[in-house]
Amino acid sequence: MNLGFVTNLTILANAGGHGAERSFFEEVAKRWEAGQWGMYPIAVCLVFALAIMVERAFVLFGKASINKEAFLRGLKKHIYAGDLDKAINYVSGQKQTPLTQVIKAGLMNVPKGEEEVQAALDEASLRETPRIEARTGYLAMLGNAAMLAGLLGTVSGLIACFEAVANVNPADKATILANGISEAMNCTGFGLLTAIPAVVAFSILSGRATSIVNDINETSVAVLNLIVNNRDKFKNATVSASAGHDEE
Repeated sequence: MNLGFVTNLTILANAGGHGAERSFFEEVAKRWEAGQWGMYPIAVCLVFALAIMVERAFVLFGKASINKEAFLRGLKKHIYAGDLDKAINYVSGQKQTPLTQVIKAGLMNVPKGEEEVQAALDEASLRETPRIEARTGYLAMLGNAAMLAGLLGTVSGLIACFEAVANVNPADKATILANGISEAMNCTGFGLLTAIPAVVAFSILSGRATSIVNDINETSVAVLNLIVNNRDKFKNATVSASAGHDEE
């Protein structure tokens, strides 16, 4: 058995030496075949993880991103001037993000009083926050599932090795051991290659989502304080029918 195992390692080493000559896709196909059935559940996790990463990155770093400081500076001018319609139109003319939607909801309720503004801001925040955090948590689950699926493939390969030692004809042991070890290692490697990016992306995207939610909360409080401090300018304020629709 020891001689067969050493021979098998020699064969694997020689195969590795020629691996550099193969193309990337040929190497992936070879590893996929060697991993056998254990590669399929890992591949499913990879496909879903990649889809979530791309979609969430596009939303959190693109559609939901806005310069909070510049936005607030522009809004202050209209609030200090007591021009509610221009304030609403200014917000509507900005890039449509969760933050602008929340602030717009608060401004639309300024004529109803400070309590209504606060309620509108809170309601809009509760509506937008789940959209910001949507699906990000699945990345952690998919990363863990990929590692466990890799472990399952590893166990399957080791079982085949032990069965070869116990029950198979000595002439066939080297081949079965090589196949079993190859299945185990390829499943482990593919599982880790899927899990590591998923977990890293989960941390990055979760941090970005938290940052956006914090920006919403901070800006909401700042706008509410501006409205309270300038309440005298909005005593007779009304929202015109055209407000908020100029740039939509």
